[in-house]
Amino acid sequence: MPFSSYLYPFLAIVLWAGNVIVSKLAASAIAPTAITFYRLILVLILMSPFMLRPLWRNRAQIRRHWWQLALSGLLAMALFQSLSYRAAESTTATNMAIVTALIPLLTALLSVIVLGEAVTLGMAGGGLLSFAGLLYLVGRGDPGAILREGVHMGDLLMLLAAASYALYGVLLRHWKLSIPVWQAVYMQAIAALVFMLPQFLLLPAGSAALDARTLPLIGYSGIGSSILLSFLWIEGVKKLGPTRCSIFINLLPVLTAVFAILWLHESMQAYHLIGGGVALAGVLLTQMVQRPLFGSRAGAV
Repeated sequence: MPFSSYLYPFLAIVLWAGNVIVSKLAASAIAPTAITFYRLILVLILMSPFMLRPLWRNRAQIRRHWWQLALSGLLAMALFQSLSYRAAESTTATNMAIVTALIPLLTALLSVIVLGEAVTLGMAGGGLLSFAGLLYLVGRGDPGAILREGVHMGDLLMLLAAASYALYGVLLRHWKLSIPVWQAVYMQAIAALVFMLPQFLLLPAGSAALDARTLPLIGYSGIGSSILLSFLWIEGVKKLGPTRCSIFINLLPVLTAVFAILWLHESMQAYHLIGGGVALAGVLLTQMVQRPLFGSRAGAV
């Protein structure tokens, strides 16, 4: 495989790490609902000149799968993004990235429930390992603190965001839609915008300001992490396949931690390294060990 093929998922993860930093910067500048709404507007403005004609030609198929596209937009573009921005208000960028990197594990677990796939040894062992690492991380080195103080809201919201995105991926595998990728992305953005509109209209005055501080954040969110990231990831999957590309997600906490230290002046603590390392080891175990835990692999539903 040419070396250049590996640049696509790697650069996509670099942009993803940058988006985590943008989420933290946005937490003190603009309401989560507002930046989610504005980034969707920007995505639709930039994509419309290229998508309207193909969508019109494919309108019969789009109409046939409208509810799957709407649900996909709700999970991947409305819930995942808005929950991520909300989580950034009360947790660190490093924690956000580590929890996000659990998406492959959550995808595997949801595949058992939704698709009827067999539980593998890697899934069982990796799930327990990742859970232990996550407890150590969220407890900041003291898992017993979770029982005494509860889970930090930001970490819980980020876990819900990751679960939302994982469910999105599982449903796409279940539906096997034949709609071209970019047309699906465009329709998902429209659906997400519809879901976000009522919340946007209810925002208090001043929480959705467009100014010199918020415009660059919206620009990066719409262009960098929505369009360019999607392009790089889609091309990476075409060249390497989804399994190889998913391995690159494990780089997200590392790159995010570096960016957070450089730009946000966050400090790297031992519990980040230990808890995050154990959690990511569990994700790798899930991906690498595919032997069924109970007998032969069950067929997908």
